[in-house]
Amino acid sequence: MSNSAQSNQQTNPQQRPLDDITVISLEHAIAAPFCTRQLADLGARVIKIERPNVGDFARGYDERVNGLASHFVWVNRGKESLALDLKSEQAQPVLNKLLEKADVLVQNLAPGASARLGLGYEELHEKYPQLIVCDISGYGVGGPYEQKKAYDLLIQSESGLLSVTGTPDEMAKVGISIADICAGMYGYSSILAALKLRDKTGEGSHIDVSMLESLVEWMGFPLYYTYENAPAPTRNGASHATIYPYGSFATSNGSVMFGLQNEREWQAFCEQVLQQPELADDERFSKNSLRVENRDTLKGIIESCFAELTKSQVTERLDTAKIANAHVNEMQDVWSHPQLKARDRWRTINSSIGELPAMLPPAVNNQFEYRMGDVPALGEHTDAILAELGLGKD
Repeated sequence: MSNSAQSNQQTNPQQRPLDDITVISLEHAIAAPFCTRQLADLGARVIKIERPNVGDFARGYDERVNGLASHFVWVNRGKESLALDLKSEQAQPVLNKLLEKADVLVQNLAPGASARLGLGYEELHEKYPQLIVCDISGYGVGGPYEQKKAYDLLIQSESGLLSVTGTPDEMAKVGISIADICAGMYGYSSILAALKLRDKTGEGSHIDVSMLESLVEWMGFPLYYTYENAPAPTRNGASHATIYPYGSFATSNGSVMFGLQNEREWQAFCEQVLQQPELADDERFSKNSLRVENRDTLKGIIESCFAELTKSQVTERLDTAKIANAHVNEMQDVWSHPQLKARDRWRTINSSIGELPAMLPPAVNNQFEYRMGDVPALGEHTDAILAELGLGKD
Protein backbone atom coordinates (compact mmCIF):
# COMPACT_ATOMS: atom_id res chain seq x y z
CA MET A 1 0.00 0.00 0.00
CA SER A 2 1.37 3.44 -0.94
CA ASN A 3 1.59 6.08 1.78
CA SER A 4 2.23 9.80 1.65
CA ALA A 5 5.57 11.14 2.86
CA GLN A 6 3.79 12.58 5.89
CA SER A 7 2.20 9.23 6.72
CA ASN A 8 5.60 7.53 6.36
CA GLN A 9 7.06 9.81 9.01
CA GLN A 10 4.12 9.28 11.37
CA THR A 11 4.27 5.50 11.13
CA ASN A 12 8.05 5.30 11.13
CA PRO A 13 9.37 6.74 14.40
CA GLN A 14 12.82 5.15 14.09
CA GLN A 15 15.82 7.39 13.70
CA ARG A 16 17.31 7.69 10.27
CA PRO A 17 21.11 7.57 9.87
CA LEU A 18 21.53 11.25 8.87
CA ASP A 19 18.75 12.92 10.87
CA ASP A 20 21.25 15.28 12.54
CA ILE A 21 23.23 16.16 9.39
CA THR A 22 22.86 19.42 7.43
CA VAL A 23 23.98 19.63 3.82
CA ILE A 24 24.38 22.84 1.81
CA SER A 25 24.35 22.25 -1.93
CA LEU A 26 25.37 24.49 -4.81
CA GLU A 27 24.13 22.14 -7.46
CA HIS A 28 22.57 21.80 -10.86
CA ALA A 29 21.79 19.12 -13.44
CA ILE A 30 22.21 15.54 -12.16
CA ALA A 31 25.53 14.54 -10.54
CA ALA A 32 25.43 16.65 -7.34
CA PRO A 33 21.62 16.63 -7.01
CA PHE A 34 21.59 12.83 -7.26
CA CYS A 35 24.26 12.68 -4.56
CA THR A 36 22.41 14.99 -2.18
CA ARG A 37 19.04 13.32 -2.77
CA GLN A 38 20.50 10.11 -1.38
CA LEU A 39 21.57 12.05 1.72
CA ALA A 40 18.08 13.57 2.04
CA ASP A 41 16.49 10.12 1.77
CA LEU A 42 18.63 9.07 4.76
CA GLY A 43 17.28 11.98 6.81
CA ALA A 44 19.78 14.77 6.13
CA ARG A 45 18.51 18.33 5.86
CA VAL A 46 19.56 19.42 2.37
CA ILE A 47 19.41 23.14 1.59
CA LYS A 48 19.64 23.61 -2.16
CA ILE A 49 20.83 27.09 -3.14
CA GLU A 50 19.42 28.22 -6.49
CA ARG A 51 19.65 31.35 -8.61
CA PRO A 52 16.63 33.61 -8.10
CA ASN A 53 14.06 33.50 -10.94
CA VAL A 54 16.08 30.84 -12.76
CA GLY A 55 17.01 28.04 -10.40
CA ASP A 56 18.67 24.78 -11.25
CA PHE A 57 18.62 24.65 -15.05
CA ALA A 58 17.39 21.05 -14.87
CA ARG A 59 14.02 22.54 -13.89
CA GLY A 60 13.65 23.47 -17.56
CA TYR A 61 14.73 20.24 -19.26
CA ASP A 62 11.12 19.25 -20.02
CA GLU A 63 7.57 19.47 -18.66
CA ARG A 64 6.67 15.78 -18.67
CA VAL A 65 5.58 15.46 -15.00
CA ASN A 66 2.44 17.60 -15.11
CA GLY A 67 4.57 20.63 -15.97
CA LEU A 68 7.64 19.73 -13.93
CA ALA A 69 10.86 18.36 -15.41
CA SER A 70 11.38 14.61 -15.21
CA HIS A 71 15.05 14.91 -14.24
CA PHE A 72 14.32 17.48 -11.54
CA VAL A 73 11.53 15.47 -9.90
CA TRP A 74 13.77 12.41 -9.85
CA VAL A 75 16.79 13.89 -8.06
CA ASN A 76 15.44 16.70 -5.88
CA ARG A 77 12.89 15.29 -3.48
CA GLY A 78 13.33 15.98 0.21
CA LYS A 79 15.24 19.25 -0.23
CA GLU A 80 14.66 22.88 0.75
CA SER A 81 15.09 25.49 -1.99
CA LEU A 82 16.81 28.76 -1.03
CA ALA A 83 16.84 31.39 -3.80
CA LEU A 84 20.10 33.29 -3.41
CA ASP A 85 22.32 35.21 -5.83
CA LEU A 86 25.77 33.99 -4.86
CA LYS A 87 27.40 37.02 -6.51
CA SER A 88 25.41 39.55 -4.52
CA GLU A 89 26.55 41.36 -1.36
CA GLN A 90 23.71 39.74 0.54
CA ALA A 91 24.97 36.23 -0.20
CA GLN A 92 28.07 36.15 1.99
CA PRO A 93 26.41 36.64 5.40
CA VAL A 94 23.79 34.04 4.48
CA LEU A 95 26.45 31.55 3.42
CA ASN A 96 28.51 32.25 6.54
CA LYS A 97 25.61 31.49 8.84
CA LEU A 98 24.63 28.39 6.89
CA LEU A 99 28.16 26.97 6.80
CA GLU A 100 28.80 27.65 10.48
CA LYS A 101 26.37 24.90 11.39
CA ALA A 102 26.56 22.77 8.26
CA ASP A 103 28.20 19.36 8.10
CA VAL A 104 28.63 19.06 4.34
CA LEU A 105 28.95 21.36 1.33
CA VAL A 106 28.39 19.79 -2.08
CA GLN A 107 28.96 21.66 -5.32
CA ASN A 108 29.16 20.93 -9.04
CA LEU A 109 29.37 24.46 -10.40
CA ALA A 110 31.41 25.24 -13.50
CA PRO A 111 35.17 24.59 -13.12
CA GLY A 112 36.72 27.20 -10.82
CA ALA A 113 33.41 28.88 -9.97
CA SER A 114 33.32 27.84 -6.31
CA ALA A 115 36.88 29.06 -5.73
CA ARG A 116 36.06 32.44 -7.28
CA LEU A 117 33.15 32.70 -4.84
CA GLY A 118 35.47 32.06 -1.90
CA LEU A 119 34.15 28.54 -1.49
CA GLY A 120 37.31 26.57 -2.17
CA TYR A 121 38.22 23.91 0.38
CA GLU A 122 41.36 25.56 1.80
CA GLU A 123 39.58 28.82 2.54
CA LEU A 124 36.53 27.07 3.95
CA HIS A 125 38.58 24.70 6.09
CA GLU A 126 40.18 27.61 7.96
CA LYS A 127 36.76 29.04 8.81
CA TYR A 128 34.83 25.82 9.29
CA PRO A 129 37.23 23.00 10.20
CA GLN A 130 34.34 20.59 10.78
CA LEU A 131 32.96 21.05 7.27
CA ILE A 132 33.17 18.27 4.68
CA VAL A 133 33.50 19.74 1.19
CA CYS A 134 32.59 17.58 -1.80
CA ASP A 135 33.47 18.95 -5.24
CA ILE A 136 32.02 17.05 -8.20
CA SER A 137 33.44 17.99 -11.60
CA GLY A 138 34.05 16.50 -15.00
CA TYR A 139 37.76 15.88 -14.68
CA GLY A 140 38.78 16.64 -11.09
CA VAL A 141 41.30 19.05 -9.62
CA GLY A 142 44.55 19.46 -11.57
CA GLY A 143 45.65 18.07 -14.89
CA PRO A 144 45.22 19.47 -18.40
CA TYR A 145 41.44 18.85 -18.44
CA GLU A 146 40.65 20.58 -15.14
CA GLN A 147 38.92 23.59 -16.74
CA LYS A 148 37.06 21.68 -19.45
CA LYS A 149 33.29 21.63 -19.27
CA ALA A 150 31.85 18.16 -19.04
CA TYR A 151 28.44 16.74 -19.85
CA ASP A 152 27.29 13.17 -19.52
CA LEU A 153 27.68 12.27 -23.20
CA LEU A 154 31.16 13.81 -23.31
CA ILE A 155 32.31 11.75 -20.33
CA GLN A 156 30.81 8.61 -21.87
CA SER A 157 32.97 9.40 -24.88
CA GLU A 158 36.17 10.25 -22.97
CA SER A 159 35.89 7.17 -20.74
CA GLY A 160 35.67 4.79 -23.69
CA LEU A 161 32.10 3.73 -22.86
CA LEU A 162 30.84 4.70 -26.32
CA SER A 163 33.45 2.45 -27.91
CA VAL A 164 31.83 -0.64 -26.39
CA THR A 165 28.16 0.44 -26.54
CA GLY A 166 25.94 0.17 -29.61
CA THR A 167 25.98 -2.04 -32.68
CA PRO A 168 28.86 -3.09 -34.92
CA ASP A 169 27.82 -0.30 -37.30
CA GLU A 170 27.23 2.54 -34.85
CA MET A 171 28.19 3.50 -31.31
CA ALA A 172 25.38 4.51 -28.95
CA LYS A 173 25.04 6.66 -25.86
CA VAL A 174 23.73 4.86 -22.79
CA GLY A 175 20.10 5.95 -22.49
CA ILE A 176 20.45 7.37 -18.96
CA SER A 177 22.87 9.91 -17.44
CA ILE A 178 25.24 7.18 -16.38
CA ALA A 179 28.34 9.37 -15.90
CA ASP A 180 26.39 11.79 -13.70
CA ILE A 181 24.81 8.97 -11.71
CA CYS A 182 28.16 7.27 -11.30
CA ALA A 183 29.86 10.43 -9.99
CA GLY A 184 26.87 11.22 -7.76
CA MET A 185 27.02 7.80 -6.15
CA TYR A 186 30.76 8.11 -5.48
CA GLY A 187 30.12 11.54 -3.98
CA TYR A 188 27.38 10.07 -1.78
CA SER A 189 29.41 7.10 -0.53
CA SER A 190 32.50 9.28 -0.01
CA ILE A 191 30.49 11.74 2.10
CA LEU A 192 29.28 8.90 4.29
CA ALA A 193 32.91 7.77 4.70
CA ALA A 194 33.99 11.35 5.49
CA LEU A 195 31.30 11.66 8.17
CA LYS A 196 32.56 8.45 9.74
CA LEU A 197 36.13 9.75 9.58
CA ARG A 198 35.09 13.03 11.21
CA ASP A 199 33.63 11.04 14.10
CA LYS A 200 37.17 9.79 14.71
CA THR A 201 39.20 12.93 14.00
CA GLY A 202 36.75 15.77 14.67
CA GLU A 203 37.83 17.34 11.40
CA GLY A 204 36.19 17.74 8.02
CA SER A 205 37.83 16.71 4.76
CA HIS A 206 37.88 17.47 1.06
CA ILE A 207 36.33 15.08 -1.47
CA ASP A 208 37.29 15.55 -5.12
CA VAL A 209 35.02 13.48 -7.39
CA SER A 210 35.82 13.27 -11.09
CA MET A 211 33.11 12.11 -13.46
CA LEU A 212 35.78 10.74 -15.78
CA GLU A 213 37.49 8.71 -13.08
CA SER A 214 34.16 7.48 -11.72
CA LEU A 215 33.10 6.10 -15.08
CA VAL A 216 36.54 4.73 -15.97
CA GLU A 217 36.34 2.73 -12.73
CA TRP A 218 33.16 1.16 -14.09
CA MET A 219 34.99 0.38 -17.34
CA GLY A 220 37.24 -2.13 -15.56
CA PHE A 221 36.20 -5.14 -17.62
CA PRO A 222 36.84 -3.68 -21.09
CA LEU A 223 40.05 -2.04 -19.82
CA TYR A 224 41.50 -5.31 -18.59
CA TYR A 225 40.08 -7.17 -21.59
CA THR A 226 42.32 -4.98 -23.76
CA TYR A 227 45.38 -5.31 -21.48
CA GLU A 228 48.69 -4.89 -23.33
CA ASN A 229 47.00 -3.92 -26.60
CA ALA A 230 44.69 -6.93 -26.84
CA PRO A 231 41.74 -6.44 -29.22
CA ALA A 232 38.84 -4.46 -27.75
CA PRO A 233 35.45 -6.04 -27.08
CA THR A 234 33.09 -5.56 -29.99
CA ARG A 235 29.83 -3.62 -29.90
CA ASN A 236 26.97 -6.09 -29.94
CA GLY A 237 23.77 -4.16 -29.29
CA ALA A 238 21.76 -5.96 -26.60
CA SER A 239 24.08 -8.97 -26.71
CA HIS A 240 27.27 -9.60 -24.73
CA ALA A 241 30.68 -9.03 -26.27
CA THR A 242 32.31 -12.08 -24.67
CA ILE A 243 29.50 -14.48 -23.66
CA TYR A 244 27.07 -16.28 -25.99
CA PRO A 245 24.15 -16.90 -26.17
CA TYR A 246 23.35 -13.79 -24.15
CA GLY A 247 20.86 -11.16 -25.28
CA SER A 248 17.58 -10.76 -27.14
CA PHE A 249 16.18 -13.50 -29.38
CA ALA A 250 13.10 -13.47 -31.59
CA THR A 251 10.14 -15.79 -31.07
CA SER A 252 6.92 -16.11 -33.07
CA ASN A 253 5.32 -13.15 -31.25
CA GLY A 254 8.14 -10.98 -29.90
CA SER A 255 11.53 -11.19 -28.23
CA VAL A 256 12.85 -12.85 -25.09
CA MET A 257 16.00 -11.90 -23.19
CA PHE A 258 18.20 -14.53 -21.63
CA GLY A 259 21.82 -15.37 -20.92
CA LEU A 260 24.06 -18.35 -20.18
CA GLN A 261 27.00 -18.23 -17.78
CA ASN A 262 28.60 -21.68 -17.82
CA GLU A 263 28.82 -25.05 -19.54
CA ARG A 264 26.23 -26.66 -17.26
CA GLU A 265 23.69 -24.07 -18.41
CA TRP A 266 24.70 -24.61 -22.05
CA GLN A 267 23.99 -28.33 -21.67
CA ALA A 268 20.59 -27.64 -20.10
CA PHE A 269 19.79 -25.07 -22.77
CA CYS A 270 20.43 -27.53 -25.59
CA GLU A 271 18.54 -30.37 -23.89
CA GLN A 272 15.53 -28.58 -22.40
CA VAL A 273 15.07 -25.32 -24.32
CA LEU A 274 16.17 -26.13 -27.86
CA GLN A 275 15.45 -29.84 -27.34
CA GLN A 276 18.51 -30.60 -29.43
CA PRO A 277 20.86 -32.34 -26.96
CA GLU A 278 23.37 -33.23 -29.68
CA LEU A 279 24.11 -29.51 -30.12
CA ALA A 280 25.84 -29.38 -26.71
CA ASP A 281 28.81 -31.33 -28.09
CA ASP A 282 28.92 -29.70 -31.52
CA GLU A 283 32.56 -28.71 -32.01
CA ARG A 284 31.49 -25.23 -33.19
CA PHE A 285 29.85 -24.52 -29.82
CA SER A 286 31.65 -26.76 -27.32
CA LYS A 287 32.94 -23.87 -25.21
CA ASN A 288 32.00 -20.24 -24.73
CA SER A 289 34.81 -18.74 -26.80
CA LEU A 290 33.74 -20.88 -29.77
CA ARG A 291 30.10 -19.92 -29.30
CA VAL A 292 31.15 -16.26 -29.39
CA GLU A 293 33.23 -16.89 -32.51
CA ASN A 294 30.29 -18.63 -34.21
CA ARG A 295 27.53 -16.49 -32.76
CA ASP A 296 25.80 -15.76 -36.08
CA THR A 297 25.42 -19.45 -36.87
CA LEU A 298 24.22 -20.23 -33.37
CA LYS A 299 21.77 -17.34 -33.40
CA GLY A 300 20.23 -18.75 -36.58
CA ILE A 301 19.78 -22.16 -34.96
CA ILE A 302 18.21 -20.68 -31.82
CA GLU A 303 15.79 -18.39 -33.63
CA SER A 304 14.82 -21.13 -36.08
CA CYS A 305 13.70 -23.16 -33.07
CA PHE A 306 12.01 -20.19 -31.38
CA ALA A 307 10.12 -19.29 -34.56
CA GLU A 308 7.75 -22.17 -33.77
CA LEU A 309 7.24 -20.99 -30.18
CA THR A 310 5.63 -18.03 -28.43
CA LYS A 311 7.36 -15.82 -25.88
CA SER A 312 5.54 -17.53 -23.02
CA GLN A 313 6.49 -20.99 -24.29
CA VAL A 314 10.16 -20.06 -24.59
CA THR A 315 10.11 -18.45 -21.15
CA GLU A 316 8.53 -21.58 -19.66
CA ARG A 317 11.29 -23.73 -21.15
CA LEU A 318 13.98 -21.33 -19.91
CA ASP A 319 12.51 -21.34 -16.40
CA THR A 320 12.33 -25.15 -16.39
CA ALA A 321 15.99 -25.32 -17.41
CA LYS A 322 16.85 -22.69 -14.77
CA ILE A 323 18.22 -20.34 -17.44
CA ALA A 324 18.16 -16.68 -16.39
CA ASN A 325 15.70 -14.68 -18.49
CA ALA A 326 13.76 -11.43 -18.48
CA HIS A 327 10.93 -9.59 -20.19
CA VAL A 328 11.88 -6.89 -22.69
CA ASN A 329 9.96 -4.15 -20.89
CA GLU A 330 9.00 -0.66 -22.00
CA MET A 331 8.79 2.20 -19.49
CA GLN A 332 5.06 1.75 -18.96
CA ASP A 333 5.71 -1.88 -18.04
CA VAL A 334 8.12 -0.75 -15.32
CA TRP A 335 5.52 1.55 -13.73
CA SER A 336 3.32 -1.50 -13.20
CA HIS A 337 6.06 -4.07 -12.59
CA PRO A 338 4.63 -6.85 -10.41
CA GLN A 339 7.85 -7.33 -8.44
CA LEU A 340 8.02 -3.67 -7.42
CA LYS A 341 4.36 -3.80 -6.44
CA ALA A 342 4.74 -7.01 -4.45
CA ARG A 343 7.66 -5.54 -2.50
CA ASP A 344 5.73 -2.30 -1.82
CA ARG A 345 8.43 -0.12 -3.36
CA TRP A 346 6.26 2.86 -4.35
CA ARG A 347 5.43 5.84 -2.16
CA THR A 348 3.63 9.15 -2.75
CA ILE A 349 5.50 12.45 -2.44
CA ASN A 350 4.28 16.03 -2.74
CA SER A 351 5.27 18.79 -5.14
CA SER A 352 4.07 22.15 -6.37
CA ILE A 353 1.73 20.38 -8.78
CA GLY A 354 0.38 17.87 -6.27
CA GLU A 355 1.12 14.30 -5.33
CA LEU A 356 3.57 12.18 -7.38
CA PRO A 357 4.74 8.56 -7.19
CA ALA A 358 8.33 7.88 -6.16
CA MET A 359 10.23 4.64 -5.71
CA LEU A 360 11.99 3.97 -2.43
CA PRO A 361 15.80 3.71 -2.66
CA PRO A 362 16.95 0.20 -3.54
CA ALA A 363 18.67 -0.84 -0.29
CA VAL A 364 16.06 -1.98 2.25
CA ASN A 365 17.07 -1.44 5.90
CA ASN A 366 14.88 -3.07 8.53
CA GLN A 367 15.63 -0.34 11.10
CA PHE A 368 14.13 2.61 9.25
CA GLU A 369 12.27 3.73 6.16
CA TYR A 370 13.71 6.41 3.93
CA ARG A 371 12.41 9.94 4.19
CA MET A 372 10.52 10.52 0.97
CA GLY A 373 10.26 14.32 1.04
CA ASP A 374 8.64 16.87 -1.24
CA VAL A 375 10.01 18.23 -4.51
CA PRO A 376 10.62 21.93 -3.74
CA ALA A 377 9.40 24.85 -5.81
CA LEU A 378 12.07 27.41 -6.66
CA GLY A 379 12.78 29.50 -3.55
CA GLU A 380 9.98 27.81 -1.60
CA HIS A 381 11.96 27.86 1.66
CA THR A 382 13.83 31.16 1.26
CA ASP A 383 11.84 33.20 3.78
CA ALA A 384 11.82 30.45 6.40
CA ILE A 385 15.57 29.80 6.13
CA LEU A 386 16.48 33.51 6.28
CA ALA A 387 14.21 33.96 9.29
CA GLU A 388 15.84 30.98 10.96
CA LEU A 389 19.25 32.62 10.39
CA GLY A 390 18.01 35.93 11.77
CA LEU A 391 18.38 37.62 8.42
CA GLY A 392 15.82 39.57 6.40
CA LYS A 393 15.04 38.52 2.86
CA ASP A 394 16.81 41.60 1.56
